Amino acid sequence: MRSHVRIAVVVATSLGLSLAGLVWAQTPWTAPGPEKSKKSPIPSSPKVVQQGQKVAQVNCVSCHGKSGKGDGAAAVALNPKPADWTSKKVQEESDGEIFWKITTGRGAMPSWRHLPESDRWALVQYIRTLKK
Repeated sequence: MRSHVRIAVVVATSLGLSLAGLVWAQTPWTAPGPEKSKKSPIPSSPKVVQQGQKVAQVNCVSCHGKSGKGDGAAAVALNPKPADWTSKKVQEESDGEIFWKITTGRGAMPSWRHLPESDRWALVQYIRTLKK
């Protein structure tokens, strides 16, 4: 009897997580107005882009993939899928909106608030270089 209860709990939990992912996938992820209008305090440069690329390689590749297309090894199990940084949708977002999403996270996307602010802004600048 106990094994049936464990199975039921596992199934219910899995369904709950799947439904939660579905709700996240259907809800637009939009930064608050003041966050959207934020500008990077760090001037763009090849050195800053390289810093952002290093941050991505260490922290983001497992989900967003080596080229930022959202096709990392962990992406298979995620719902919603990681953003494709090369897409028109992401590239049309403001720097402030991308920075806010990196900072706050949502669902399977963790908050990267613990990274230095300069690393998060460098990551935004790196993402900009991936435009199709």
